[in-house]
Amino acid sequence: MRDEPDGGRPPRDAAVAQLFPPWATLVARLALVSGVLLPFCLVGLLMALQYTPYVTGQTITPEQTVPFSHEHHVGGLGIECRYCHTSVEKSRFAGLPPTHTCMTCHSQLWTNAAVLEPVRRSLAEDRPIRWRRVNALPDYVYFDHSIHVAKGVGCTSCHGPVDTMPLMRQAVPLTMGWCLDCHRNPAPHLRPEGEIFAGHWSPPADQDKRGAALIDHYGISTEHLADCSVCHQ
Repeated sequence: MRDEPDGGRPPRDAAVAQLFPPWATLVARLALVSGVLLPFCLVGLLMALQYTPYVTGQTITPEQTVPFSHEHHVGGLGIECRYCHTSVEKSRFAGLPPTHTCMTCHSQLWTNAAVLEPVRRSLAEDRPIRWRRVNALPDYVYFDHSIHVAKGVGCTSCHGPVDTMPLMRQAVPLTMGWCLDCHRNPAPHLRPEGEIFAGHWSPPADQDKRGAALIDHYGISTEHLADCSVCHQ
């Protein structure tokens, strides 16, 4: 009988059966790296999510009781903003038209149209039409339509080209950063009085010069315009 070295144990250079397959080391390394990177990826994902339409509401068109078309009424018929939004120059809120305003025309036009049945029922029952808010700010944000209009900010600067919208949608993100861009440098967005309610106003080539002049014209104090207390009162 042949003697085996080391008390019958196999030689040290003999192959030893592996407990894990060769790719297990790669998987373990990837798991360790993922454990470190995953929290950062989740934080980054949450930060990016707040700028998506799901959170900001931009480009979303809510369903309304009556499918009112700004494209038809404003773009086609030329009805100005203040005809329906009567308080925009003197109140925080632009206001929504009462049913009587709608019936000024529709008591004579399209009187039997099925799409206007909620308007007729609203008048008959003396109950306001339930509209869904399109441009909504958080409760902790103070916004005043009247001061913006008085200082030369046009309707479409915030609401977009409403005269091309068959159904109203939110045109801009309305995030704090978006508002601060204008508060820190309002000159590019200011218009003369006659253009505030214009649907298709665009800045002229010399808007930097005109905007600076309009800041003086409207008496805008830009020193504290970006302070927190301006919007968070």
